[in-house]
Amino acid sequence: MKRIIGLTGGIATGKTTVANYLADAYNLPILDADIYAREAVAVNSLLLQQIVKRYGEKILLADGSLNRQKLAEIIFNNQQERLWIDNLIHPYVGDRLSVAIKETAVETLILVVPLLFEAGMTDLVTEIWVVSCSEQQQLERLLERNQLTLEQAQARISSQMSLKQKIQKADIVLDNSSNVEKLLQQVDIAIFR
Repeated sequence: MKRIIGLTGGIATGKTTVANYLADAYNLPILDADIYAREAVAVNSLLLQQIVKRYGEKILLADGSLNRQKLAEIIFNNQQERLWIDNLIHPYVGDRLSVAIKETAVETLILVVPLLFEAGMTDLVTEIWVVSCSEQQQLERLLERNQLTLEQAQARISSQMSLKQKIQKADIVLDNSSNVEKLLQQVDIAIFR
């Protein structure tokens, strides 16, 4: 049976660091939900056309691609709009992940799905790893990484299921509140469990 690790956590908790390490140190294939989500709204895609129909041409950049910043302003300030977008994109992402799992002929693979619980994709994985840190660290990292205002950063964090809830549903919790070396030591232990 395939071992399919669902790697999740909150925004800016360190999922990418863990995924990159698993790819580099253990040569494991990484299936990233964010890549499929970007693919879903590629220029001229059916889903992008639906988004334009809902929000108008102002949601596009000059080259016809999605203006992610403008969409973020809408969905992180209006829960109904966020749910509409999620219901549009999550099924596409879930389908693409399902196909990729079937096509990937290895015993162990990693699915990086930030909204694993929120999108109802836990049935795609055999175990769940949650990358965690303190709320303050998460906020600081997000502010530094994305150059957001405090209000924008808090809106993004609060749009996701709380880390406490994710931790309760996890098979493995990777604590990223110290340093990268300690985080990766936990990954080394988890991969051989």
